[in-house]
Amino acid sequence: MVVQGSADTRDIRAGVRLEPFLHQVGGHLSVMKYDEQTVCKPLISQEQRFYESLPLAMKRFTPQYKGTITVHLWRDSRGHLSLVAPPLKENREPFKVSPESAAVAIWQTLQQTTSGGGSRPLAQLAHSLKESPAKALLRPEFHLNTQVSSLVQDANGNQVERRSFNPWGLQCHQAHLTRLCAEYPEDKCHRFLLLENVVSQYTHPCILDLKMGTRQHGDDASEEKKARHMRKCAQSTSACLGVRICGMQVYQADKKHFLCKDKYYGRKLSVEGFRQSLYQFLHNGNRLRTELLEPILHQLQALLSVIRSQSSYRFYSSSLLIIYDGQELPERTPGGLQPQEAPQKARGSAPGGLAKVDIRMIDFAHTTYKGSWDEQTTYDGPDPGYIFGLENLIGILQDIQEGE
Repeated sequence: MVVQGSADTRDIRAGVRLEPFLHQVGGHLSVMKYDEQTVCKPLISQEQRFYESLPLAMKRFTPQYKGTITVHLWRDSRGHLSLVAPPLKENREPFKVSPESAAVAIWQTLQQTTSGGGSRPLAQLAHSLKESPAKALLRPEFHLNTQVSSLVQDANGNQVERRSFNPWGLQCHQAHLTRLCAEYPEDKCHRFLLLENVVSQYTHPCILDLKMGTRQHGDDASEEKKARHMRKCAQSTSACLGVRICGMQVYQADKKHFLCKDKYYGRKLSVEGFRQSLYQFLHNGNRLRTELLEPILHQLQALLSVIRSQSSYRFYSSSLLIIYDGQELPERTPGGLQPQEAPQKARGSAPGGLAKVDIRMIDFAHTTYKGSWDEQTTYDGPDPGYIFGLENLIGILQDIQEGE
């Protein structure tokens, strides 16, 4: 992560308080919500350079890159920690997080339960941990979901819909702030990437985060890290399928909450378990969303064609998101319009009458290509591991479509 000099506290108080992004289902870096259409994440130079030199053919399959911002760590009078960014120049007024925001309510409740009730504050916890704070807080035994889901209230004291968020993003956010408290003073500046919020148009975004390829370590990985990532691949579906589940949330219409799975779940899956998890991702508790399969397969086939055409690229440790809305569109009337629907296209629909889905590649911190910085190794042809994973993913989804 890029760190800069000291911050001006006057700028901090006039800025945008970033929200935890409650739809982060995988990864380890904290993704924050800047506004409804924009998220941000800690800047890694190699990922920034990838977005700035992105081939035109890949742009439809990646989040829109919106530049960078400076972020500061700030503690309010009640001791609540926040990350604060300046408003974008094109915005006339700073974007202000509503005090009724569920994300803010959840995060403040978490901080209160972490720093109260006999538990140590985040900064003290960071100093006392013998291992990396991020690693400690992201361990599977850190049961954040049970700690938060039954306690959360909004600013008016009303109970927030139980388990209506994915706890993984909060774990990443807590780990990130803990590390910042331990390693940097509060007046330090940190650079973040600004990216399109690819789930902003969905009411109940169902998200599958897939780690693609048979190799996950970058060319610059240490021998220890290389061995660790090779072991993870060998012990998971990454080796035999070229893809493994890194996180998932799927809206259960019968229970009105998200079913969430994390990367530890995904690492343990067999090939058959992976197939069953894809089926589960497309099932809303009442039925299999079969109408999603055609548009998902159509976009995956289009992405496969694009990846096959990109010579020298290796997307090590990158992920692929499959996204759809857990809120189903009302059934259409015989006249073709939805009940009480104006003639314009309905939210969540797509051209040709197909259900709206999104396929997006993310996380390019270890992506390498001809002309990228510090290229110790250059490669010829398209990424074989990524292609292998896409072909197997398409094959399994086709089996589900055919009812096998």
